[in-house]
This record gives sequence, C-alpha cells and structure tokens, in this order.
Amino acid sequence: MQFKFDSNQEYQLHAIDSVVDLFEGQPRITNNPTFTFGSIAAVPNQLFLPEDEILSNLNEVQREQNIATDSALQCIEEEIEGAGGKRTARFMNFSVEMETGTGKTYVYLRTALKLHERYGFRKFIVVVPSVPIREGVLKSFAMTEKHFKELFGNVAYRYTSYDSDNPNLVRQFALSNSVEFMVMTIDSFNKASNVIRQSTDKLQGETPIHLVQATRPILILDEPQNMESELRIKALAALDPLFALRYSATHRNPYNLVYRLTPFEAYRQGLVKKITVAGVEEQNESAVFLRLNGIKTQKKTITASIAVHKLMADGTVKEQNVTVKSGDELSVKANRPEYEPFIVQEINAVDGFVRFGNGIELKAGEERGANKKAIFNAQIRFTIEEHFRKQRRLKEAGVKVLSLFFIDRVDNYVKDDGLIRQLFTDAFNDLKQQYAEWKDVEVAKVQEAYFASRRTKSGEVIYEDSKTGESEKDKAAYDLIMKDKERLLSFEEPVCFIFSHSALREGWDNPNIFQICTLNQTVSETKKRQEIGRGMRLSVNQHGDRVRDDKVNVLTVVPNESYQRYVESYQSEIEEDFGKEGAPPPPADRRKQKTVRLRKEYLLKSEFKELWERIKHKTRYAVKVDSRKLIEDVLEDLKKAEIKRPRIMINRAKMTVDSTGKQFTTLVAGDIALPMTSRGTPVPNVIEVMANLMEHTTPPMRVTRTTLLEIFKRCNHQEAAIQNPYDFAHVAVHHIKLRLADQLVDGIVYEKIDEYYEMTQFETELELFEQHLIPSIRPDGSNGAALYDYVEYESETEKIFAEEMEKDERVKFYVKLPKWFVVDTPIAKYTPDWAVVIEKSNAHGEVEDTLYLVRETKSTTDKSKLRPDETKKIHCGEVHFTKALDVNYKVISDINEIF
Repeated sequence: MQFKFDSNQEYQLHAIDSVVDLFEGQPRITNNPTFTFGSIAAVPNQLFLPEDEILSNLNEVQREQNIATDSALQCIEEEIEGAGGKRTARFMNFSVEMETGTGKTYVYLRTALKLHERYGFRKFIVVVPSVPIREGVLKSFAMTEKHFKELFGNVAYRYTSYDSDNPNLVRQFALSNSVEFMVMTIDSFNKASNVIRQSTDKLQGETPIHLVQATRPILILDEPQNMESELRIKALAALDPLFALRYSATHRNPYNLVYRLTPFEAYRQGLVKKITVAGVEEQNESAVFLRLNGIKTQKKTITASIAVHKLMADGTVKEQNVTVKSGDELSVKANRPEYEPFIVQEINAVDGFVRFGNGIELKAGEERGANKKAIFNAQIRFTIEEHFRKQRRLKEAGVKVLSLFFIDRVDNYVKDDGLIRQLFTDAFNDLKQQYAEWKDVEVAKVQEAYFASRRTKSGEVIYEDSKTGESEKDKAAYDLIMKDKERLLSFEEPVCFIFSHSALREGWDNPNIFQICTLNQTVSETKKRQEIGRGMRLSVNQHGDRVRDDKVNVLTVVPNESYQRYVESYQSEIEEDFGKEGAPPPPADRRKQKTVRLRKEYLLKSEFKELWERIKHKTRYAVKVDSRKLIEDVLEDLKKAEIKRPRIMINRAKMTVDSTGKQFTTLVAGDIALPMTSRGTPVPNVIEVMANLMEHTTPPMRVTRTTLLEIFKRCNHQEAAIQNPYDFAHVAVHHIKLRLADQLVDGIVYEKIDEYYEMTQFETELELFEQHLIPSIRPDGSNGAALYDYVEYESETEKIFAEEMEKDERVKFYVKLPKWFVVDTPIAKYTPDWAVVIEKSNAHGEVEDTLYLVRETKSTTDKSKLRPDETKKIHCGEVHFTKALDVNYKVISDINEIF
C-alpha cells in the first residue's frame, strides 16, 4: 500500500499560507549565486525584506487568523563562534500550533517547498528533539516525495539525515543550488564536543557548523517546547539561521503565533479520532500504595516513615518514603488526590501501627495498595478483546487495527518471565478461543516492541531501565515500527500489538492505533495528551486512503485509573493551554455505551413523510464566473496593492584583529537597501508566470490568458511588473484567487436531480456513548419528538437546543441529520444540523401553519465571528435548500430564533 495525501484540506492550506504570507514583498531569487565567506563557499538563503515590513505582514496574518497581534518580532540573539571569530546571531521566530494528528509534518514540508516556489529560499534544517521523531520525519519525506513532485511541478529537492561520520553531506548541503533539507537531532550540535563543531581533515580543515552558518538556513523546529533550555537556544543560534518556524501542538513559548488549530476545532471538523476511556482501578480505598517502614520516637514527637507513590516534579510517579506525624494528610505528602482518605489519626509506637481517619490500620512492615497484577491483567484483557472486536468489524472496510501498550518497566516485557509478557500471552491465548479468525494465530507473531537505547563505552546496549543485547530482531522491530508503516498497516504483516516504554510517546504516531493501554506501575498525572496523540490521526485502509467515518475513527484509552479521574486530568491539561473554549467535549466512557433505537413508527408519521419528501433530494451545482466583474474587482484591489522594486542589501562591516594578530572578529556596522534595475536582466513572460501560478494553486483555479492579459494591460503597475515580474504575478494571483473564490460561492446555482436519500438509510440501532446523549422525552414523561429515543449532540449549543425542542409543544418532529446526509459544495461536503417540523400559532394560540425547516445551530449568528469556510458552506447550504428544494433554511443560536 501507499499513503495518499489530500492536497486540498483547508486547515492545512491556511497554516501554509500563514507562513508564506509573512514575507509578502520579498522578491523571488531564481538562481542563488555562490558566496564566499572567508575561505567558506556556500549558496545561502537571502532575505531582502526589512523587519518592519515583516512585522506588518505578521500582523495582517494574525488578524486574518483571529490571533492577537504582536507589537514586535520575537527575535533570539546569541553570541556565536563563526569562521571569522565571535559575532552575534539574530533570528526571527514564528509559531504554528496544530493539534496532534492533523498533519503537522506534512504542513511544514509543504510550507518549505512553497517558500522556495514563492521566494526562492532553498536551505532548510529540520531540528528534532529525539531519534524517533527524526525517523518519523524521514519517513514523511519518503512518503510525500511523489505527492510533492506532482504538486510543485517536479521540483528538484533533496533530503538527508545529518551524519557526524559523513561531513561531506554538510558540504553538499552548503554548496548545492537546489532545495536542500537536512534533518538533525538537537543533541547532535548542542555541545562543544559535538563533531559538527570540530574542524576536520575530511573538509580540508573546515568546521562543519561554519558551512551550515554560511547558508543562513531556515530552521523548522519540530516539537520546539523541548528546545527551550538555555543550552538548546544557544545551539539553535549557533546555526546562524535566517529565521525559525516552530511547529507543535503544545508550545511552551508561542513566539509570534501565526496559525492555531485548537483541539476543539480539530474535534469539531472531524480531523482527528474521537476519544473514549475505559478506566480500570480497584474499587476500594486501599487501592493506593502504602507501606509502613517504621515508627520513630523522640523526646517530644513521634513520627512514622511511610512509603507512598508520589507525583514528582517531572510528572512521573515514584515510590518515595515520607515522614508523617499525627494529623498529616498523605494527599499532601504524596502530591496526589488519591490519598485524600488517608489522614494520620494515630501513631502507636508501643503496638507498632498507624491508624488513618478512614479506619485503615497499617502495621510495621505491612504493605497495602493496588494489586498491580490484577489491574494490569484487567487492562490487557480489555485491550485485547477490544482489539479483536474492532478488527472483526473493520476487516471488511480494509482497515487493520493496531494496539499500543505503554509499559511501566522494560524488564516487565523483554524478559521471558516478565509480568506484562506473561499476562499478555495468557490473555491472548485465552481470548482468541472465542474468535475463529484468531484461533490459530501464534501470540509471538502478533507483538513487537521498540525501546529507546544508548550504547555504553564498552559497547553494551542499554534499553531504558533494562540491560540486554542488541539483536537482529531488535533492528527488525525498529524498522517495522519506525520506518515501514505501510507494511505494518498491511494485513499480510501479523504484528498488530506494539509495546514501548516512553520512546513512542512524542513525535511518533500511526493512523491505525485504535487502542492505547497505559500499563504504568503507578498513575501518571501528566503527559496524557502525548500518550493519546500517538493514536489521534484518522485511520487509513489497505489502499492508503483516509477513512472519514466517525464510527470507525474512535480511539479507546485503557488507563489504570478511573474514568472520572483520567478525564478530569486530561481535560485540565487542554484547558490549561487553550481555555475551556479551546477544549473539545470530554472523552466518552467506553464502558457506558447505550443502544439508541429508531422509533420505526415515526417513519410512518405524516410529519416525517412530508419533511423527508421535501429535503431528501440531491442536487448538483454549477458555478458561473463573471469575467468582466472579476477583472474590475481585481483591478480595484490592485490599485491599493504595492509592488516593490527588487532590492540589493549591502552589508557594511569592519574587522578587528586581536593583539596576537591571529584572531579576527567581524562586526556588522549597518546595511543599505538599494533598488535593483532590471536592465540587462531577461524579463519573463508575466502572463505565463501568472497562468502557471493559477494552475499550481490549491485547489487549482483556471482563468483564461485573455483575462490575465486584460488585468495586466489595465492595471496601474505595469512598470513595476516589468521591474519585478514575480512579485507582481504573486500579488495579482493572490487577488484573483480571492475574488474567484467569492464568485464560486456567491454565484453558485443548485439544480435538483433524480437522486435522493432513502429513509431506509436510517439505522435501526446505534451504539453511542451516554455522555453525548439526551433522552427524547417530553416533560410529562411521554415519548419525545425525535426520530430516535435518544438524541446525540456534539456541542453545548446542540445539547441545549435539543432539550428545548423536547420542551416545546409546537415541535411535532425533529431529527439530527446523519453524516451521510450531505450537500456538495465547492468548499467541502456539508451536513446541516437539524430538520424540524413545527406548528406556528397566532396570538390566540390557534395553529396557522405547519413549517418544515432545516436549521443550523451555532453559538453565534454573527457571520463575522465564524470561520470563512463555515460561512461559505452555510451560504451553499442555504442556496441548496431555499432555491433548489424550496425548504426554509436558517442559522440560529437557540430555539427562540427558529422562525
């Protein structure tokens, strides 16, 4: 199989354009010359745009994305060691925030290629915090190469992984005139002892990092929150970058934020899996760990030493000894609310026990606490059975199911008698007897593991907290999990259960992870988002196509704590970063599913039949483009646009020499921007440049060359277009695209066709989660007005609306329209929220009319506060229903606006 990529996902295009538009006005460098910096030759990136113009562009981008504008560029300045001695490196930083699983790596790779296409930038370094993330990035390069070649006109670009044993790769990176990507871990250049900072005979005495500096690379920082220490910031500056682009779901410091896709938006737009939680814990107060080590008496005090599982500052939970006296609260000592029932009531040195306020007594040397084996066994069995059930259901759709286990200690899995290995083997062999398709499958063939490792000076490989020898099997597992996702997702590959400690917790994911089981020795209170993020991506089938079925894309987390505690912690993590408005609804309780039943008798009701007859028809749309209006609108926009003449930046500098005459220091004294004349420079065919840009825009938009020529001939920028044809073409095409997009929607016409949605498509039973349901019951206890006995909602606005519908006697029938009920639009598929039958009465309470309505519920009806794509889809929906089907359609925020 091969992964397929959708080049038209609007949220990704917004993220790409937000970065590219930062440098509006920068001329395109078509053929970078080789510069010599002392003895170092390199083809560098060049940026001619002053910082005040970049700041102006930044603010414009932020306004378009509804992000608070920044008053200044957030630059990093550090003293670095270069080829000519010490100097100050200064570089700008821009941040893109995207929820885990929404294609962050795809976005930044495509952004880099777009920056080359638009401005001629060609040297990029992707900096990652770990080896797993590096391998994931390299895999993304390999998977997207064909896709990007098609998207960017077969552009030549090369990607390499930095290798300290092969410094010639750095020379190649520096001297190449093509687009170059180099992927580096931060640890490969953040210390003075790193090979990249040492001169080498392999480069005729040159220092590799000086070659990198000479290119003025653009840094792409993957998970930059892991690069915020003073040492790592200095390391980034040591590369002397032109600027840095920062991509993460959890920025610690969002320098100059240009784009944000919150967890709520990712959830609402169906860009990630929905999450359910199946908590596992002992249902008694002694489930927390306790051990009385001893009691100590002094002249005036008596204390006890008790071992607890304490939450540490780094977010891990470890066994720690705490000293307590009468009245102390173990929840404070352990920094965990699970210990709240344990308040020290009595310490008895004579009889050797401690009594707590909840009545539990602990004798000296006695240990109580969570039955780890029992809890692990329950988690593993539930995960395996969930895996079997889900694979049986999804096999026909061509989706292979994977389950990921995070374990407490590597020894518990890698050793033959390891607790987790034994529990998994026993549970798998037991449960497979209930599933015919698994009966003959050997347990050894379905599991594989990856643990981060390091090699000691003696050559021994240490896997986190376990010592073992590296083997061919270890390498094969590494390649399968980290490099060969296509094979892992194939039904021909038996491995479907993956074990890791923490190496796969950040930077690695797989679209077909459907279960995540957290077998921690004790409950971890942090990093739930990192754990969940490994399985948030939408699944793919055997053809490499994304599956966009909400019933398929459900991630089940099996933690070793209660559902309530897990969800509270998870939600607080999100709300701390994004506020309540940025958080999606809490994950559903996997153990509390409800069978929702269709009220078949409602299908026979005259109200439903009449409503369905009105709304069921499909349509096709046509778009008329008014070329004359398009030209006039674009010309009006171009009057206000500025086309800058290309400029040359001349840096003035002075050089000082130390007292020995050996150490040179270069100090930049200033710079001058001079206009560049086009005299002697061949001028490209501006119309062809514009046409090419229109063809390669996403989605492609085609305008006749006659229209483009008319815009060029009548615009007020002809001289500027000759001086700077590429900048003119980009500015003109930008305005053409905006005006064309408006016409595509504003001029849309729908026509009813001889196809329609059958009412038999409504499923008789649905398995839904209780947390997202309200019962369809009237206040007097009679059946409500909904088609099903429960109504599913996706937001608080929808929940309140449905509750009000049940209370309103005028409402005779309503239905939450299913996902398969779609209206085609030029933007995307659109499913409105509700179809309603309601009686309208006069002032005397007499029924005057029965209305058949389609309603969209939003938290606001102010279109300026909705996203542009939402507004466009709503407009298309309105035309579809009101013009083609003659059905009343409206956007409302509550039932009081229903008429």
